[in-house]
Order: sequence, then structure tokens, then C-alpha cells
Amino acid sequence: MINTAKGMIIEYALSLPPLAVAFEFNPESLTRTRTVSIDSNAMPIIDFLTPSDANRIAQGASAAAETISFDILLDATDKLNDRSHPMHAVATSFGVEPEMAALRSMLEPKISGSGPFQVMASLTGGSRHAHERDEHLSVLLFIWGSHILPVFITSLTMEEQAHLPTLKPYRAKASISLQVLESDNPFYKVEQVQRMVMSAANLLNVPLPF
Repeated sequence: MINTAKGMIIEYALSLPPLAVAFEFNPESLTRTRTVSIDSNAMPIIDFLTPSDANRIAQGASAAAETISFDILLDATDKLNDRSHPMHAVATSFGVEPEMAALRSMLEPKISGSGPFQVMASLTGGSRHAHERDEHLSVLLFIWGSHILPVFITSLTMEEQAHLPTLKPYRAKASISLQVLESDNPFYKVEQVQRMVMSAANLLNVPLPF
């Protein structure tokens, strides 16, 4: 039997409460999207004959950050059926509500708390306006296989599909969209190196023209 690799989304911060969700990551599809915008004023349609000419024309185009979209299934059925499972009691009482709550909390604004910790702004009361409390969303790490990407969740839709007698959901589908933070950080640098290595390996699949 082949074990399915686990994926994870974890908050890249010291948070109260800690926010992390692990899941069996074997989706039917994962969509990676990157769009390019073209400034027609900065890039007039002209002839080009050499790579240097092409580079000059390309200055009028810019690429947006990559987005990643996929669905995951949160299912407590195995935990409910296996009394020896360490999470059996939690699943019996709450189903997959803890995982759903963690995902929802990843989209809530945070503020700096005591020491290095940050807490959800909603827990601190509303004595001051949001802009005065320096509220912000946390950076997350999307981990799957050999890839670790810094991201924001830009869209989260959860569909509860089955419930316990207490109406706690024990099966739910989460549709998640992420935006990759393509900046000078160690996680994205490693991703760039991996991409270069895989691009070079792809040359083995390209027939030589001579």
C-alpha cells in the first residue's frame, strides 16, 4: 500500500493560538496560474531581429505573482471508526471543526501581542480603530513534497458534506487559493533553485537540432 504524502499549511509566526493544518495531499488537480500584463504604450509593435531587440520590447511586459488553487478533503471518518486513534475523542466531539477553524483563522487579521507572539485582533476587543492597532494578515507556508512556499490565502470556500448528530461536520471540502510571495526570502530562493534544476533536467527531453 502506498502512503499518500501529507501537505500542510502553517502560519509563519508565533501565534496564539498556533495555526497549522495537515492534510492528505493527493488532489484531483492543482492549478498554478501566472498572468502577464502588457503596456502597449511602453511596448510599441515594432520589428525585432535579434535577442537584444526582443529584450527591449519585453520591457513593456510584467508578470504577476503566481497563484495556486486546489481542493482538499477534511475527513474524520477513520478517526471516528478507530477507537485507538489518538484523535478519536476529538473527532467524536468536534469532527473536522478544529481544522476548519484553523483555516478560517488564517484569514483573520492579527496584532502583535506580548513578547514575540501575535494574536487574532478579534480577541483583543475593539477599543481602538483597526488602523491604530496595526492589524495585519500573517504569512503562511504551503508545504507539499519538496516544496515550501510562502503564501497568503486569497480565497477560502468550505463545503460541509456530512455531519455528526450534534451537527458538527465530520467531512468537508475546502477550496483554497494561494498567492505566492515572490520576494527575497529563503523559501522562495530554494524554490527558484529547484525550478532551475528541473528546467535544466528538461533538456534531456528536448531533441537536439543536429
